[in-house]
Amino acid sequence: QVQLVESGGGSVQPGGSLRLSCAASGIIFSFNAMGWYRQAPGKSREVVSTITSGGGTNYADSVKSRFTISRDNAKNTVSLQMNSLKPEDTAVYYCSGELHSRYYWGQGTQVTVSS
Repeated sequence: QVQLVESGGGSVQPGGSLRLSCAASGIIFSFNAMGWYRQAPGKSREVVSTITSGGGTNYADSVKSRFTISRDNAKNTVSLQMNSLKPEDTAVYYCSGELHSRYYWGQGTQVTVSS
């Protein structure tokens, strides 16, 4: 059974940094694409950043130049370095991995940015 487990969420003041990590288990292949999504209260889930197995990256306009995604294909892990955090970044962040057109999701980790 494939599982994704996130870690690294928490509370931080505006302008601060957090690093999210996600580890996959129960899979022997590398995910084609991995990514981070977030869902704020009362809003739909939105894509934050994705990364292909070849290292190609995409970012939502709202996080460009502030967030950096990275992955380790051998370990099936993906991380998100979040700098210059803003209150509007507050959300539950979910890790995702795509394999054979099927998407797998973690349980989510809360990120709260508040003074």
